[in-house]
Amino acid sequence: MKIVAFGGGTGLSTLLKGLKDFPDIEVTAIVTVMDDGGSSGIIREELGVLPPGDIRNNIIALAEDESLMAQIMAYRFKDGERFKDQSLGNLIIAALTKINGSFPMAIESISSILAIKGRVLPVTEESVKLIARFEDGQIVVGESNITKKNGKIKEINLSSQAKSFSKAIDEISMSDVIVLGPGSLFTSIVPNLLVDGIPEAVKDKPKILIANLMTQPGETTGMSVEDHVKTVENYLKSKIDRVIINSQKIPQAVLKRYKKENSEPVMCKSEDPKFSRIDMVKIIVDKMDGQEKVRHDPHLLAQAVRQISMVLIGDKSGIHS
Repeated sequence: MKIVAFGGGTGLSTLLKGLKDFPDIEVTAIVTVMDDGGSSGIIREELGVLPPGDIRNNIIALAEDESLMAQIMAYRFKDGERFKDQSLGNLIIAALTKINGSFPMAIESISSILAIKGRVLPVTEESVKLIARFEDGQIVVGESNITKKNGKIKEINLSSQAKSFSKAIDEISMSDVIVLGPGSLFTSIVPNLLVDGIPEAVKDKPKILIANLMTQPGETTGMSVEDHVKTVENYLKSKIDRVIINSQKIPQAVLKRYKKENSEPVMCKSEDPKFSRIDMVKIIVDKMDGQEKVRHDPHLLAQAVRQISMVLIGDKSGIHS
């Protein structure tokens, strides 16, 4: 079964960590490259290389967890005036881009070195930025500025038209199922759908949307699962076949902390059978700030995607499970 998954960094990489453990699944991650903040933003600005951060996260997710090279790719400098918070993996991808003369070739090189269980591709080779129009009429350029604005997004676009990466289209054409998310709605999922040719390529494929666990302040505050689906379908120009949503209770102490940051569980009221409710929460302790964070459990999420994909493929073939 061939699955093509769209997204950005943290959310999509969580799904990939789970999917790589199923030998009957071939997975390709198609990743947004519109980031302009942090380590990726510095590399993009100073070296003229597409932002490698989200790509790096997904390559690491598909590598052997205990691999020394995977640890090197994930390493982030903690000291030094110029190097503090800089990702070594990002620098390696940037160096390989210069050596190979191509960002996709750099991704192929590091993927080969890590012997990853799947493929990671950029959605486009073109350098474009996100532009958001907010409900108050303000137009903001750049992903990092959009998330800082902390307002309700009315519409999101690219700074210019971007042609889809040809190998990404090839992978979509050979796929059995398309998976969208999890990840930031307007800065990780939707940006992939703004690239020329992507909505058309996935139109006739069975599609699964993985709903986020919590709303994201400044991006999806107050939005329900149904709102997420409506937004994705608007940019997708076709319907989502199934939506995976969480049914597991989150500890009150954790919810209380999230509430202080204006974040709450993404709720769903619909009883439509296309909404699949599954227990899939994992509470982790963030290594950076020591706070408990709500995350998808990689294995439970991947298991749900696998089961639902088999049903969708069966339905498409006329075989009903």
